[in-house]
Amino acid sequence: MKRENQSTYRRSLWMSLISSSILLLAACGTSANSPIALVATTGVTATSLPPTAAPSLPSASPTQPAVQSTPVPTEPIATPTVATVALSPIDCAVNRQLTPAQTEGPYYTPNSPERTSLIEPGMDGTKLVVSGYVLTPDCQPVAGAWLDFWQADNQGVYDNAGYRLRGHLFTDESGRYTLETIVPGEYPGRPPHIHVKVQAPNGPTLTAQIYFPDEPSNTTDSIFDPALLADVQDTAEGKVATFNFVVNP
Repeated sequence: MKRENQSTYRRSLWMSLISSSILLLAACGTSANSPIALVATTGVTATSLPPTAAPSLPSASPTQPAVQSTPVPTEPIATPTVATVALSPIDCAVNRQLTPAQTEGPYYTPNSPERTSLIEPGMDGTKLVVSGYVLTPDCQPVAGAWLDFWQADNQGVYDNAGYRLRGHLFTDESGRYTLETIVPGEYPGRPPHIHVKVQAPNGPTLTAQIYFPDEPSNTTDSIFDPALLADVQDTAEGKVATFNFVVNP
């Protein structure tokens, strides 16, 4: 019996030594934070957690630039222009007599269009710019005076169905007017001339005609008046004429 107890004691001691050795080796060869160490020390199976995925940021899509339409160039609208004629200073010693009145003739048409140029596309003839002042007998310029012109074309023919070579305009603040037209032609019995009606604001209407110098038919015309001769000069583009009207206000 004594031997059996000693044998049992030796086996127990031997098993204790073996267990201690195993635990010592496990403690030295494994990190305490590893899953194996956790198994050895706690007996709980550890599972490794998957790495936390970083939140994905939305990819910035390139912004499309705003499409801007290219402006389409437009043709400028052409507006009639009238040549500017330099006028001599008003000679008040001369411009004191009322402009002589003359017959209206058979070709007047009322209600003409307001315009400063009677020239139309395709019109034949020599270009003429007529300008001057409307004055009172005491040599004061008349602003806003009405002038109504009508004339024959370069062949001496009037447009009695429409308003070709007909139109009216108004003087500016200095009493000046400028009309762009063509040199009228003569017709049997009449020299070249331009008809005109002139009226100061709220004044009486003057009906007269403008004549051109050095026209042979002036001498044979029954109503020609040298007081109605315009001062005419040649230019590279045609002719310019100057005539001042003196009217009662």
